[in-house]
Amino acid sequence: MSRTFPRIFGVWILLFHGALAWSDDWQQFRGDDGSATSSQGSLPVQWDAATSVRWKTDLPGPGGSCPIVLDDLVVVTYYDGYGIDEDSPGDLQDLSRHLAAYRRSTGDHVWTVDFPSDGGDKPFEGFQALHGYASSTPVTDGQDIYVFLGCSGVAAVSKDGQKRWQVSVGDGVHGWGSGTSPVLFDDLVIVNASVESGSMVALNKSDGTEAWRVDDVQRSWSSPLLVDVGTGTQELVLADKGRLRGFDPSTGKTLWTCPFVDDYICPTPISHDGIVYAIGGRRNTAVAVKAGGRGDVEPLWEARAGANVPSPVYHDGHLYFLNERSGLAFCLNAEDGEIVYRERLSPRPGTVYGSPLLAEDQYYVVTRDSGTFVIAAKPEFQMLQHNDALDDSRVNASPVPAGSEILVRSNDALYCLQ
Repeated sequence: MSRTFPRIFGVWILLFHGALAWSDDWQQFRGDDGSATSSQGSLPVQWDAATSVRWKTDLPGPGGSCPIVLDDLVVVTYYDGYGIDEDSPGDLQDLSRHLAAYRRSTGDHVWTVDFPSDGGDKPFEGFQALHGYASSTPVTDGQDIYVFLGCSGVAAVSKDGQKRWQVSVGDGVHGWGSGTSPVLFDDLVIVNASVESGSMVALNKSDGTEAWRVDDVQRSWSSPLLVDVGTGTQELVLADKGRLRGFDPSTGKTLWTCPFVDDYICPTPISHDGIVYAIGGRRNTAVAVKAGGRGDVEPLWEARAGANVPSPVYHDGHLYFLNERSGLAFCLNAEDGEIVYRERLSPRPGTVYGSPLLAEDQYYVVTRDSGTFVIAAKPEFQMLQHNDALDDSRVNASPVPAGSEILVRSNDALYCLQ
């Protein structure tokens, strides 16, 4: 055997294992299929800031967006220059949003791309102060990263931190801020720009030019969801005021419309086996709709249980979610919408904006100020663990798996928990 063969074989093994090591990317809000389900088996259940933190990275500014995981990068957004202190917010003209990458293995900073604002955002007061200016989770196709910046537009950034393009999708603003997250379909970046232009917009990944636009998107802070409907096809589902709609993601053509909560909508729907499940509205409503229909369709069932901000998870024929104000944990039978249980968490969780993460037979709920609750994903309520907050700052983001570890992002820091 030549000496060359072992060297080549060794390099191949390193590359092969490297590919395996990063096969667990988390490429968008709520994971690659929007189900917020970890595929890597068990995750940590109990932790504290003293013993269970693999690494902690202080962030230069606050934000409510979730991290995404791409190979050995963890990518998040944040903002600075304005709106850090409500009593002394500074000059709105100095607001700047940022996309930053950190080394997944160590938390070390890799690169930052800056997106200065043009001063057109809402002042830092009321709900805008609670939500901040960086609430949209980025999305990646494994090569480039796409980020929604509200009235500052949509941008594409290369994996090595080079800005490729930035385009506007509208200059509208709202007192609650902007917070929907983009999804990718083929060569399109699709964004719910309800706040910015009352529309959903598809942009070409190559240059940001507009491919299609759906108008009349009303009072929606919900992110679009791609749903498998069989035969290798997908539909794009969006919840907005009074309706769920299914679209052809290639063209934006409306395929079906189903009645829904006649109010603003924040939670993002989920799907399982071609059934879409959506919750939301101040009336606390949940519905199930079979995707693939045409024209006006009716829900399979409707239940008086829901949440106004967090999205649900699905596991073994049941839906699980937490009401963000009451602290009530819900379990619904996904077949008929029957409420299996509603149980109040103890200690009271306070406000919850982050959506749950499912891993094996348990789900994780990160609260704004009261730490993380780990709850059994089964029809009998069982709280497995309550972990105290990792720092004193606000947490609006959902937890994210990174292999067998969990990423939690607060306004002050990014944590990797083991």
